[in-house]
Amino acid sequence: MKGKQTKSFFKPINVVSKTRPLVLLHVNLFGPSRTKSLGGNYYGLVIVDDYSRFTWTLFISSKDETYHVFKNFAKVVQNEKNSNIMSIKSDHDREFQNEKFNRFYSKLGIKHNFSAPRTPQQNGVVERKNRSLEEMARMMLNETGLPKYFWADACSTACYVLNRVLIRLITPYELFKGRKLNLSHLKVFGCKCFILNNGKDNLGKFDSKSDDGIFLGYLQHGHAYHVYNKRTMLVEESVHVNFDETNQDMQERSKTCADDEIPIIQQAGTELENKTEETTVLPEIQSTEPEDQSVEQGVITDRIIFGLPKKCRVPRNLSLDNVIGQVQKGISTRSTLNQFCEDMAFVSQTEPKTVADGLEDSN
Repeated sequence: MKGKQTKSFFKPINVVSKTRPLVLLHVNLFGPSRTKSLGGNYYGLVIVDDYSRFTWTLFISSKDETYHVFKNFAKVVQNEKNSNIMSIKSDHDREFQNEKFNRFYSKLGIKHNFSAPRTPQQNGVVERKNRSLEEMARMMLNETGLPKYFWADACSTACYVLNRVLIRLITPYELFKGRKLNLSHLKVFGCKCFILNNGKDNLGKFDSKSDDGIFLGYLQHGHAYHVYNKRTMLVEESVHVNFDETNQDMQERSKTCADDEIPIIQQAGTELENKTEETTVLPEIQSTEPEDQSVEQGVITDRIIFGLPKKCRVPRNLSLDNVIGQVQKGISTRSTLNQFCEDMAFVSQTEPKTVADGLEDSN
């Protein structure tokens, strides 16, 4: 056993043993995020109802706020369902196992169950939900090309959508709310939208009636949309919003944020082949013929972009006055700059304070 003992096997539970909501709540905290959200938060508190799998995602700036946020949440959800929370399951983290939570549990008669230390499988319901939310938010941000400080809005929208996805032939929303589901208001996350300037500013006769924005999500307690106004640079809640879900803006943003730009460069090279004489030529074009012959006769020259040879036609009406530097010099790269520095001597204007600093500067 000392040489070959392994971890225990956890069988999946396919039977729902609870008969109503709020009998058991799974609670966990994920974070901290390296990027602060627009609301100034770093952590996300995820709460999952065991019966319906309905999920709530609450965002906090530090772990100390966990008690106050959960206390307010418990009051709201118990009044909504007219029922009390019977038990809660979490891990042994200090934000859930402290004196404040113990007094709160004993006052309301809530039983607190803990998973074994270093055994997240026993709290797998909320752990898997955390992974689903994070992966969905990551894909949404990467697909739309939005900055990372929109991660809280992406997680909130992912939670909103997951509550409306089929599970056990019925959605968590229908199980928890007890009413039919309407999906006509769902929109593409990160799409371009137009926000009506409804009396916020004193508009003139010919001023624009709407502002460009980015769709970020839905209002949890109400019928409105979360949108980012590009003009005011603020997140607003509005109903008077029109959406453009053609994904043209998202594709442009994703292209600018892409790491591999070779396909874009190849497309630009093919476009240069088909352009007419009105095209302006970049200074890095190297001509294999003399200057006067390439300019007057329009000779085909080779151009290399990141190792991709492309041919483009030099227009006849090109003026050398518009070219910065010498055309015959070619393209300056880092290797040529290093060779230039090897043949030059530089004098430091900073006086060393110690002998060691002077010797290090001389090297």
